[in-house]
Amino acid sequence: MLLRLLYKTAEWHALAKLRLHTETTLNLLEAVTKEFGRLMRQFRDKTSDEFNTVELPRGANAHKGGPRSLKKKILNLNTYKFHALADYVTTIRLFGTTDSYSTLLVSPLLIARFTTEASVYRGSWLTVWLNACMV
Repeated sequence: MLLRLLYKTAEWHALAKLRLHTETTLNLLEAVTKEFGRLMRQFRDKTSDEFNTVELPRGANAHKGGPRSLKKKILNLNTYKFHALADYVTTIRLFGTTDSYSTLLVSPLLIARFTTEASVYRGSWLTVWLNACMV
């Protein structure tokens, strides 16, 4: 099971990072994403039953119980990162491949530029930036 999961992880990553997609590759990525999710849930369920995993001692020191009362831990798949995998295909269809855009909203250089302009015009840098975006 672990080898299948590792292979599916590599396959998903290779498809997700392609620089050119077709409808065929996007459909394949969608199918691989579903299979990857199924294998991850299967891995979580199997490891939680077979292995006694506990929090690290430094985590136990953070709460009142101290290192003597280590809490049982299981793989947490209820995270945004894992949930967002299902949105990859839709995102690629809307915005293009993942190497063609950035999630950074505003470049630090632009902020510096508009902050300078705002001080000259005695206005908010955000107002100057929004006005520039409207042009």
